[in-house]
Amino acid sequence: MMMGTDTVRSGSAAAGPTAGPERRCLATRAVRPKASLIRFVVDPDGVVTPDLDERLPGRGMWVSAERGAMKQAVDKRLFGRAARRNVTIPDDLVDRVETLMVRRCVELLGLARRAGLAVAGFEKVRARLRSGDAALLLAAADGAADGRGKLRALAPELPVAAVLDAAEIGGAFGRDHAVHAVIAAGALTERLHSALDRLAGLRGRETAADEETGTAGHRQTTRH
Repeated sequence: MMMGTDTVRSGSAAAGPTAGPERRCLATRAVRPKASLIRFVVDPDGVVTPDLDERLPGRGMWVSAERGAMKQAVDKRLFGRAARRNVTIPDDLVDRVETLMVRRCVELLGLARRAGLAVAGFEKVRARLRSGDAALLLAAADGAADGRGKLRALAPELPVAAVLDAAEIGGAFGRDHAVHAVIAAGALTERLHSALDRLAGLRGRETAADEETGTAGHRQTTRH
């Protein structure tokens, strides 16, 4: 079996019935849910190309959505070994994947806004949280921690994502920046949450220290 290819491994009992199909990471060799990895293919010109939509033809090579794993796959030329051929790896491949993931997150957030599922701005977000019509809270990674804390206090069990910066969140709402946003439940929200999880790994960001426990070390996108 080629390492890191599209070959499906059956989900184990420990993974749970909802874990879905799994793939082996090209770099770490760990078998993980497909939603936590990025698929790559070799295009007709022999260039390694990210395939976020998982639709491009060719044998897929999967890498964990973590900057360290991506760099390892590039530095050790693991794509060529997996493809069993000479390939071209763009110098900016890791940054290119991050840029594509940011675009995906902003596009999904924009779709949620146009569907009436998402609002931005401290007062609008606070009102939505108080109404209980919220499934995911977004806080700008470069925003003030005190504002984020005030909103989290209104819905302490709500998943929080502090992965995008204020300009990126704002772009989804047609403004220069937005520090806070909230999204109601729906299929778009699940897709956005999954995309944010992968982006958090690529950016290597950790949650701010928990004010009560003083702990840190989890990704910025957390499900409580």
